[in-house]
Amino acid sequence: MGRRGGPLPGARFLVVGLALPALLCATACARPDSRPPPDSPSTPGSSPPGAASSFPASSPAQPASDAELCARLVSSWSRAVLDGDTYGDYQSMGLSHGQYEILRDVVAAARAVRERQGARAAGQLIDRRARHACTERYRHGTPSGGPWA
Repeated sequence: MGRRGGPLPGARFLVVGLALPALLCATACARPDSRPPPDSPSTPGSSPPGAASSFPASSPAQPASDAELCARLVSSWSRAVLDGDTYGDYQSMGLSHGQYEILRDVVAAARAVRERQGARAAGQLIDRRARHACTERYRHGTPSGGPWA
């Protein structure tokens, strides 16, 4: 309360400022069309006998494993390096030294394939090699030796 017993100056803006993120989340997270699809039951969670549910069973999303994250990062950055869109600093790419070594091997192999078989074959090789090398790297859990190993 202010000196005269009224609200503090700017308090109304503070309340709106705090409510705005909640409002944005509520509207962004809602379905674009809040009406149920025409062939769905009117009550959520129920469906007529023999009908497939329009929503999957509720199960929490599984986070990506270290090997999956490694493969995604290495594949993405390998494409950028192969296209000449990056300067190759592994720390700015968010890669560990070991992941960067995988990237260098993958890019070298992809360059050779691109020359012989084209860009599509090189992209497939990148995905395959990155997935294989990252799976091997994280086979026994996260490698030790510090965050950049």
